[in-house]
Order: sequence, then structure tokens, then C-alpha cells
Amino acid sequence: MTLTLRKYMLAAASVITLAGANPAFAATELTVQRFFGACDADFGTNTDVSKAVGECGIITSLINKFNADNPDVHVTVTTVEWPGYDQLTAQFAAGDPPDIVTIHQSVLADYQSKGLLMPLDDVLKSVGVASSDFTDASLSGVTKDGKIYGLPIDNWTMLYHINMDLFKKADLVNADGTPKLPTSVDELLAQAKQFKEKTGKPYFVQNLANEVALYTRNLYTYLFQQDSNFFADPKQVKINTPEAKKVLEMYKAIYDNGYTTKDLDYAAGINAFLAGEGGVHLNGTWVIGDYTASSEKAGTALNAGGYAVYPYPQLFPGKKAQYADGHSWAVSQKDRSEEQTAAIGKFLKFFHDNDFDWSRTGHLPAVKAVLQSDKFKALPHRDTISAVATLGTPLPSTVQRQFAIQDIIGQEMSAAVTGQKEVDAALADMEQRINELLANI
Repeated sequence: MTLTLRKYMLAAASVITLAGANPAFAATELTVQRFFGACDADFGTNTDVSKAVGECGIITSLINKFNADNPDVHVTVTTVEWPGYDQLTAQFAAGDPPDIVTIHQSVLADYQSKGLLMPLDDVLKSVGVASSDFTDASLSGVTKDGKIYGLPIDNWTMLYHINMDLFKKADLVNADGTPKLPTSVDELLAQAKQFKEKTGKPYFVQNLANEVALYTRNLYTYLFQQDSNFFADPKQVKINTPEAKKVLEMYKAIYDNGYTTKDLDYAAGINAFLAGEGGVHLNGTWVIGDYTASSEKAGTALNAGGYAVYPYPQLFPGKKAQYADGHSWAVSQKDRSEEQTAAIGKFLKFFHDNDFDWSRTGHLPAVKAVLQSDKFKALPHRDTISAVATLGTPLPSTVQRQFAIQDIIGQEMSAAVTGQKEVDAALADMEQRINELLANI
């Protein structure tokens, strides 16, 4: 053996040894930023997604499984406090955004309009994901200027989560065992009064302390039900209207009559409902899995008489609708290698293919085949919430700064409901503040 040949053989052996000692030696690195909470103590190493529960558990386990199934790609995850947009905006400003990030469909336009997000049509096509795979609601939520700017993973909305034991005590159950839901504002107030008299508890559990999103989503739903086209012009809202006044006056009556909890933040609201402190918790699709699990445990408040969940009732004559949004994976616009772009395609395809597992959170699936599948329909309560697939109505996709608008509406509506402002004054200030915001985009 010549000296030169021996050197080549030793060099080759050295490379093989290094590769064997470090399986991720040649892995393509991606950075992923997400919200949905932190739960590493329970699911930090879990790759069996079927054993995961809740948004955090399922998203954590899905990414773990992606890394395990794709040794040629390594995803590094950063978890941010919900919703994380201040941090994301700062990262873009610094020129160091994550590769892939969770973004609400209502927020995509804020970043897409500034050229910060990568159109995904070609990437999705390269991995066999077609736009026709998605539900109309989820596809419209990620489509801007005729291109797809996010992989939709769900649609979500607010729901009536119901303690059936308390509804039975309040004589608000139909002959078939379903909850008796109101069909008008007057009927809602009458049922809330009856509920309080018979149970000694408020009809509603609401997260009203330091929370603005609930107020806003409630207002949107009941404006849609009245056929109010309050964002006919995406750059100028018309919300100081008789339709909006009716909604604020309804929630003020609920507040003034003690038909709702008043001083609970988000976590306290969940705990109060789980403890049986009210009849209806106004919360999103994402808690269905956790509430169902609680209802299956002996000794819990939801186990005593059962748990039910329904879309918001139709309280106003008009369109059958309620506000909805969705979550998506967006990709930052920056220079990448072909390997990195291909790895992003793999990641997006993985979440497309595993949309059923994500739908176990309670969110409605973005993929048509999952929504129509027997295994999705077999999940608890999907028969009562599936109507959201057609009822769900977002704001027009061209409306920017939707989270900032949400804050303004929530602040002004809270002031009106709690009596800090007259309803008319709150609506006037709401409209003026939103339009000043939109005028400065």
C-alpha cells in the first residue's frame, strides 16, 4: 500500500467516524418560532403524538416527531409568549427573523404587505400540497394578492362551553338532553336570570380582567349576525352604529345584572369553569380537548352532569355567522440555500399530513380530507361544532393591524360595559381611534 493511498483511507475513515458519532452532522438547520405555551416538562421529548393533549402538548410532540422522522433536517424551536408579534416585528427590523413562525391568518397581511413573508405556492407544489387540499375558509385566510403566504393549520372561533349539570339545575335542558340555548337577546337575558335564581351562580364565565380579545370577538360575531358590513372600506371602519350599540347594551345588561363573572383573567376563567362556578364559558375551540378530558374524570364539575359545546347562538335576525380566524405557518423572506428551502417544504408537508392530530385540540382542520374524515367526525363534540366550517366569518383579509384594532375595541367596549363610559361615547371613541390607526399605515 502506498503512503498516499493510506492517507486517503485514513481520511475517509475519519469522516465516517465523525458522521457516525454525530447523526446531525449534515442536517439542514431551521429556526421555528411559535406560541401555544411551554410544556417541556410533560412533552419535551415525546414523539408519540397520539399521547399528547392540548395545543402545547400536540404542537410540541409534532415538532419532536418531525425532527425524529427527518434526521437530515434539524428544527430549533423558540417559544414566545402569545401572540409574539412585538418580538417578531423586532426580529424583522434587526434582520434576523425565524425561518418559520406561527401567525394568525388575521395578522398575515401586516407582514405580507411589507414584503416580509415568502410566497409559498412553489414550495407547497414541490412537496405535493395543492391549494385545493384546503377548506375555503382556511385558504382564503392565507391568500393575499392571489398568492399563498402561510400554510393554514386550522380555523378557530369562540364557543359556548356548557356545564350541563348546572343547566339541568336551571331547567335549561331540552327533552332530548341538549342545552336550551337562547334565540334572541331578550331570551338570553331571561335565561340568564333564571339560571342565576336557580343555581345561585352567574350564567356566563367570562375572562374580563386584562382581556380585550373576548370583547372584540363577541362584538364581531353579533355584528356579522346583523349583516353589518362595518369594514366595507378596509382602511376606514364604521362601527359607531345602531348594530354595534345593540351588542354593547346587551353585554352591559349582562354585566349590570350579575349574569357574568367580572374580575377573572384568562387562567382564572378556565379554573372557575372547571370548578363549576358558572354555566357557560365563552372561550375558543382550543379548550375542547382539555374540557373533554376533565369531563371524563370522576369527581370533576364537568363530569357531574356532562359537558357540551356549541357555536354562539343566533341572537339577532340576519346572517347565520360568527367571527373566526385561523393559525398558519408563515415563512420569512430572506436568502436561503436550496437545501433550506427544501427542508421548509418538508416541514410544511409534515403539518399538512398531520392536520388530524392538530384538530384534536378542538380547532377545525384546514385540510378538507380531515374535516370530512370519519376519524375527525368521531372526535367528541365535533357534531355540534362542525357548523363553524360554514358559519365562520373573518374580517376582510385586506384589513391590516387587526390585533391593534382588537385592543382598541376591547378597551372601549370594556369601558362601556363596566360603566366607565357611556355606550355612545365608547363607540364614537372606538371608531375614531381605529380610523386614526389605519390612516397612519
